[in-house]
Amino acid sequence: MTEAEYVLPLVVRIEKAAPPSRTDALEAAATAVLTMLVSENPEWQQAIAAWEDAHIRKVVRRARGAAWARAIELDGLQVALGSAEIAVFPPIPVDAWPPELAKLQVGGTELEDVDSVRPPTPGQPLILLSPHVEMTTGKAMAQVGHAAQLGWWQLSTVQRERWAEADFPLAVRDATAEQWAAGIAAGAPVVTDGGFTEVEPGSRTALILLGGAA
Repeated sequence: MTEAEYVLPLVVRIEKAAPPSRTDALEAAATAVLTMLVSENPEWQQAIAAWEDAHIRKVVRRARGAAWARAIELDGLQVALGSAEIAVFPPIPVDAWPPELAKLQVGGTELEDVDSVRPPTPGQPLILLSPHVEMTTGKAMAQVGHAAQLGWWQLSTVQRERWAEADFPLAVRDATAEQWAAGIAAGAPVVTDGGFTEVEPGSRTALILLGGAA
């Protein structure tokens, strides 16, 4: 166990005139976490190791305009997927947020899918959000990031390399009660939330089907 508790910061760009779709934001968040995990920066990898030694906590904040521009000047990575842009930064102690990120709001991350959502691609990893837990989009983004990370840990070295080489194709969808029950019964990696925000401790919020939908 590390002495300090770490958190992985994610920032989603939400411009008033052109917010991202909910599904794009969720899938971008999961992809951003995976992209950070495979970064080759040795200092980042040290921070990731310390973070994974404790709780893999993630916090999603929102930014627009000049605040977004200041955030992406920091040492991190950006992921663009469809209508969504996400910045992800190496883990930091929970009480050591950079000023550029500490000023950003956690709330106000409710997003919608204006257009119909495409069916998941067969065979690609599928992250399902629980139908039994209500979450804001920001909270759900953190949960799908957790699920992607749990799935990553389940893979062999060869499987990881193939997924990374393909730029981490995946889908995120809201599960029906039947899909959720089937995923649990199949032993899919499932996120059990620590209860820091929004949901009760121990809530099962998301799971990942590495082989896609059955």
